[in-house]
Amino acid sequence: MDQISALAASGLRARMQSLDLVANNIANSATSGYKGDSEFYTLFTSEAANEDAQNPPSTLPMIERPWTDFSQGLLEPTNNQTDLGLSGKAFFVVQGPSGPLYTRNGSFQMSPGGMLVTPEGYPVLQEGGASFQVDHTQPLEVSLDGSVKQRGQSLGQLQLVDFEDTSILAKQGSNYFRNAGSRPPISASGVQVYQGKVEASNVGAAQGAVRLVTLMRQFEMMQKAISISNDMGRQSIEEVAKV
Repeated sequence: MDQISALAASGLRARMQSLDLVANNIANSATSGYKGDSEFYTLFTSEAANEDAQNPPSTLPMIERPWTDFSQGLLEPTNNQTDLGLSGKAFFVVQGPSGPLYTRNGSFQMSPGGMLVTPEGYPVLQEGGASFQVDHTQPLEVSLDGSVKQRGQSLGQLQLVDFEDTSILAKQGSNYFRNAGSRPPISASGVQVYQGKVEASNVGAAQGAVRLVTLMRQFEMMQKAISISNDMGRQSIEEVAKV
């Protein structure tokens, strides 16, 4: 494969990966607490290219790794007493099937079994790691500092954590994150909990549509580059054949 086609093919592959990220962002633009994904681009130089002394090494564009934007989303009122929105850098902690999971989606509910849980049924944890034992027939009161009360009695304090390096968080699905690193979370500070509100996604459908159009145009340009390169190669072969 000639150099032009190789560069364009590498660019096509990178843009296809970007399209997957953008499509997922658009699909979750209305998901509470969702954090958008983007990508880091880099240039790859093969060892074989470096060993070729006759020609300069070729570099190919590629995506080094995706990254997640943890910026704050808007708090939208729901008037649901078990909906909780975070203002500040923090995560709710829930007990997943294989350990603690972290989320910004505060769309919780009271289970018939007497616990505060996520829509998937994961218990919401309080300071110390215990779950909240609640009476689903009684209203819930949540203060700005995360303390939870029912009928004037304290049920505990929401466990709110943060990470010094959020790059160690890996998406688990259903808007959860798991700690993929070795450093444990730290207690969150300067965060407020708003009852009756949820945090909206920090990506918008319009923003995603603009990004999608840009990627499609880049995709078409690289396809055209490969087509032109193929035509040039064919013409070269025809000229050699005439000689």
